[in-house]
Amino acid sequence: MLYRDVPEPTRVGFAVSRKLGNAVQRNRARRRLREAYRATRSSAPLHAALVVIGRPAVLTAPFPVLVDQLRQALAAVPGARTPA
Repeated sequence: MLYRDVPEPTRVGFAVSRKLGNAVQRNRARRRLREAYRATRSSAPLHAALVVIGRPAVLTAPFPVLVDQLRQALAAVPGARTPA
């Protein structure tokens, strides 16, 4: 994951390389990453530009593991969060 502090609200982009496979596999990886982000959105900082980079494990990892890994990656990004 790449990040940059910005004054605007958080925005997220998803990048998947052609090395991951054909278009069907790349789109599946992006869909899984988007859904995992939706599940972990509260862990994201309030003001950041994020790029989530898809790796081959995105296609084979169980979804709860994917969500947990994304939550850990978001927790490592500095910045203020919404109060829980």
